[in-house]
Amino acid sequence: MTIATVVAALLSGGLIGLILGLVGGGGSILAVPLLVYVVGIGSTHMAIGTAAIAVAANAAASLAGHARAGMVKWRCGSAFAMAGVIGAAMGAELGKALDGKRLLMLFGLLMIGVGISMLRKRRAAEAPDVRLTRQSAGYLLPRLLPIGVGVGLAAGFFGIGGGFLIVPGLMLATAMPLPNAIGTSLLVVTALGLTTAASYALSGLVDWPLTALLAGGGVAGAAAGIALGRRLASRKNLLERIFAAIVIAVGLYVAFGAPS
Repeated sequence: MTIATVVAALLSGGLIGLILGLVGGGGSILAVPLLVYVVGIGSTHMAIGTAAIAVAANAAASLAGHARAGMVKWRCGSAFAMAGVIGAAMGAELGKALDGKRLLMLFGLLMIGVGISMLRKRRAAEAPDVRLTRQSAGYLLPRLLPIGVGVGLAAGFFGIGGGFLIVPGLMLATAMPLPNAIGTSLLVVTALGLTTAASYALSGLVDWPLTALLAGGGVAGAAAGIALGRRLASRKNLLERIFAAIVIAVGLYVAFGAPS
């Protein structure tokens, strides 16, 4: 492994962790393009397996910070995560069976769709005190579980944490406020990332030294993202729009502009 590769991996991990800590999702959707086009992994499937472990580690680091701030709805997140793990296991098997170039093109199309969806305004009444209890399970679980399976399927198929899908999914299912959805989503990202990573690791599709570098950079990036998020809390909508534009641009390149 060259010095340039080590530096590229550390910086890529830092960027992934920064975005996860800042907005609770989205860093993972950049992980595969970063590994393919910046770090230089030749295999799309190897990039997906390696990214999944790095994303799970980075999400866990960010989760600790949000948990200390009391922003995690543990019961809602756990139910969502358990359903998501089932979907992620199925999605990972489907993804490994698909040709790498076609998988990368579909990944680019997904990025474009996600970026566009991030630009849409959320218009849901918030329920800051929402909790999953015996009384609320009757109406919360029928929302949390199917959305969780769907998000997990996409996360496993594309080897992503799915935070950009989990945050709006949690808000749709429970009406929890955005700060709680961001914190809670990191619990789910960790679980889905580990599920996808286990599937790819069993198939020998993980670059372990590279994973360690990505995770190391991600820990520092996550701490910076959480701190920056507190400073820029009043401008979070602007940050999300800028990030959405970046996701769309990278998606266009991956789907249509990248060399085959």
